[in-house]
Amino acid sequence: MDIKEKIGLFPDSPGVYLMKDSSGRIIYIGKALSLRKRVSSYLARELSAKTSRLMANVVDIEYRATATESMALLLEASLIKEHKPKYNVSLRDDKSFPLVKITNEEFPAIYVTRKREDDGAQYFGPYISAGLLREALKIIRRNFPYRSCSTLPKKACMYYRIKLSPAPCIGKISKSDYAETIKQISLILEGKNEELVKELSREMRQKAKERKFEEAALLRDKMIALNTFRPSLYNAEAALNELREVLRLPVMPRRIEAFDVSNILGRQATASMVSFYNGLADKDNYRRFRIKTVKQSDDYKMMAEAVHRRYLRLKEENLPLPDLILVDGGRGQLCAAKKELEGLGLVISIVSLAKREEEIYTLFIPRPIRLKNNSPALRLLQCIRDESHRFALKYHRLLRKKRFLNEEKSG
Repeated sequence: MDIKEKIGLFPDSPGVYLMKDSSGRIIYIGKALSLRKRVSSYLARELSAKTSRLMANVVDIEYRATATESMALLLEASLIKEHKPKYNVSLRDDKSFPLVKITNEEFPAIYVTRKREDDGAQYFGPYISAGLLREALKIIRRNFPYRSCSTLPKKACMYYRIKLSPAPCIGKISKSDYAETIKQISLILEGKNEELVKELSREMRQKAKERKFEEAALLRDKMIALNTFRPSLYNAEAALNELREVLRLPVMPRRIEAFDVSNILGRQATASMVSFYNGLADKDNYRRFRIKTVKQSDDYKMMAEAVHRRYLRLKEENLPLPDLILVDGGRGQLCAAKKELEGLGLVISIVSLAKREEEIYTLFIPRPIRLKNNSPALRLLQCIRDESHRFALKYHRLLRKKRFLNEEKSG
């Protein structure tokens, strides 16, 4: 496949592109709001002398998709720092670009600056856009609250009231807990989201074992937030080809539908279904279900209800079926969903993905499949599974909020 054909498969979404020379060395890294449009512009006839020199040395281009352009900005900076590409000279050398500063204090503050000082603080960057950088920090702060004031005040500020600061000024967070938050933010700024997800997952399991369910839920929410803006490291076409081969699918899995359930001890139980086409989210075809027939906490029955309702409707309306169904969980969830398909007389390929060890369960072999962490197929399944979980949780929270408001009115 030549570069032009490869670029044609790039998504029309934000991300970072990496240009390589004949030796496989990365010589330029850039970010884009639309990967396909931005990278296609390098094929134009009229290029500047500098860009022409660059393209004369490019033999391959890869991409890493992100949820937003602002998160692409963070990824771009961390990759440039790691690889030091030959043609990214301006970002490496220019002293006027914005930085993120984490101050050297008992409770460090985080803010944007253009001046690097010898003051013991941590600095991240430089970044090419102050506006996008501030947008990225807002996204991070919503899930990892931190202080941004120049000096600690004597009383809590507005940011505490809107849950963007943990208020160390009035002792609302311990030094050790705040230090952990700063460590997590540093990992995000370094582009080490995968490492952070693993750390949060370990902590969440430990809190659950200790029956500290509220703390475990907070860690879970952080993981979900991370999954919405961590870089997607897969090439869609490569992922789909690998999926077809590994799962022995009869057709290329162009359309994949994924299910997840969300509930607290059976209350306000919901399920979500997300749809991906050619490896990209197709949000117009997302669906959500309020569980009606299951009153107790039973993930298998809840999954079965959602699958039954979805495909009964497709069957009755004679609508196209997906090439592959993905359910969140292990063999139990897989068998529950498969039973519903059989009851409807439908033959659709179906697998499940268990979160703890990222094992893939199928119906054709008794043992789960384990793919390498850098497998494009596994990356795609993880991306779809995480999106279905996010979507289910969002609906679950909406119902909980409505119930709370109704109880307040009736009270």
